[in-house]
Amino acid sequence: MRANTSLIGHILGSHPQISGYYELHRPYHARQDLIKQQQLFADRGDIKPGSKYLFDKLLHNKYPLLLENLQRENIKVLLALRTAEQSIKSIVNLFLKKEQSHPYAEPVYAVRYYRERLEKLADFAQKYSSGFYYFDAELVRSEPQRLLPRLQQWLSLDSPLSEQYQIFSRTGQSRAGDSSANMQAGRIIKERTRYQNIDIPVSLLKPAEQDYQQCRQRILSNAMASATLD
Repeated sequence: MRANTSLIGHILGSHPQISGYYELHRPYHARQDLIKQQQLFADRGDIKPGSKYLFDKLLHNKYPLLLENLQRENIKVLLALRTAEQSIKSIVNLFLKKEQSHPYAEPVYAVRYYRERLEKLADFAQKYSSGFYYFDAELVRSEPQRLLPRLQQWLSLDSPLSEQYQIFSRTGQSRAGDSSANMQAGRIIKERTRYQNIDIPVSLLKPAEQDYQQCRQRILSNAMASATLD
């Protein structure tokens, strides 16, 4: 959550070979879940003729992805992490704006969410070693000219991914992804939000930063390929 996933979802979903761009809030335990995904997209008119992939993004630990049960060999998995401070401040900022009573509006709970998600992704990477592509989430904004061709190659797409993207019917809607005004731009906005009004105590931030470094290394060591800021 808050790792440029809506932005990369829109970039991918704007490609003619990819259907879907938003979060379905569904787990993938078995092959039937893939069938349900296809049904949902079909019912909503979101399947493009001749598309190669159906897209979904899984942001929370309550939505597992059990690749061994899906009985499909053509699933492409992308993993991405965003650094601790920016991720946590973005989470707090989001919930302060839309639901101040939500636990994630408090730094202690936002940090807990972030650290638990890091651990789950690192465990996933170890379980499915060499079965995914990893990229640092910051690359979506800072160096799309380097990241997007690599994703095109990983996905075996026939044409390039573009920094310009479509505005879809669910763009900016609650529970479909990022609801900020930036998503309505139809292009990558490279300026980084500073979140100057958000303060994360060092006692909370430092352990999260350490977890980020450790989990990122675990993920990188198990990735088939990667794109990083290093």
